[in-house]
Amino acid sequence: MANATEKNPAFVLRSVKNVAFEDRPIPQLRDAYDVRVHIRQTGICGSDVHYWQRGRIGDFVLKSPIILGHESAGIVAEVGTAVKNVKVGDRVAIEPGVPCRRCDHCRSGAYNLCADTVFAATPPWDGTLAKYYIVASDYVYPIPDHMTMEEGALVEPTAVAVQICKVADLKAGQTVLVMGCGPIGRARCRSNSAF
Repeated sequence: MANATEKNPAFVLRSVKNVAFEDRPIPQLRDAYDVRVHIRQTGICGSDVHYWQRGRIGDFVLKSPIILGHESAGIVAEVGTAVKNVKVGDRVAIEPGVPCRRCDHCRSGAYNLCADTVFAATPPWDGTLAKYYIVASDYVYPIPDHMTMEEGALVEPTAVAVQICKVADLKAGQTVLVMGCGPIGRARCRSNSAF
């Protein structure tokens, strides 16, 4: 539990091209399966830049201030009473999109296609560029002691790159064009050789 005097500094996008550090309330567990993570490392994604520059990505439009960031790793600071997969002090990577768990996509295992996913740093949802972040316990993954927090923050973009390789059904000897040199594009270049 956080103490009453503790602060939760956060990097907040107030409006297009207007960001600031603010002290936000320390987020509280919402149910027995939630985990509070003390964020230790967060990558800056292209989506963070798009929201900062344009205030929108497709139908997701910034209408009120949000905390940016979603590629993160940290240390479990508090767990709900029903959490079994992690404990306080565990080092974890965060999966930033938590689906509804009820739709046909979720029930068939294709939860990445859920239209009602709550995705960190996608309006109106706050992201992880804060001291603390609350996430469902089944969307945090323990990372080994030899992995740095910086590497833990790269788990999410690396997972995206690997999934692209799987969906593309790459075979040895195929030529691949990767457009973009951000973290996912670079991870794609590295992961091509594994398929």
